[in-house]
Amino acid sequence: MPIIPDEKDWTWVLSRPCPECSFDASTATPATVPGSVENMLPRWRAVLRRPDVAERPDDRTWSALEYACHVRDVFTLFDQRLNLMLDVDGARFENWDQDQTAVDSDYANADPAVVSAELTAEGEQIAESFAGIRESEWGRRGRRSNGSEFTVLTLAQYFLHDVVHHLHDVDG
Repeated sequence: MPIIPDEKDWTWVLSRPCPECSFDASTATPATVPGSVENMLPRWRAVLRRPDVAERPDDRTWSALEYACHVRDVFTLFDQRLNLMLDVDGARFENWDQDQTAVDSDYANADPAVVSAELTAEGEQIAESFAGIRESEWGRRGRRSNGSEFTVLTLAQYFLHDVVHHLHDVDG
């Protein structure tokens, strides 16, 4: 069954705490991202070992497996975007349709053990990328196809909220 696409603009999390997951973007910086991501990886691996990992809680909500696939792909996408911003100040990001990716990549039928290994590898990669950022680079800019502008600092905050929020989704 298809999921109704999430078309909300989540950039508001950069200006106020998320009432659902309690994430406060003002507490995150590129320097804190590596430790945060590394601390979440064991929790994601535990989620992927659940016997009901592929079961959707209802018709409108991804399964924990689908969320984990999404987070794996978020790690990859944001690593690419971060590195593009570091290479090109004012970088432009291609549109990413997360819902179409879920269908095209068949998230619902993925192998949880494979996803666990991939999510871990991609999480370690983006943590390494954020660990290499100098504070003088935090102001470099990038823009999404919808016009949303980010600095390396706000990209880090927005990215970390996505991962924290989805862990909250599967733990809730």
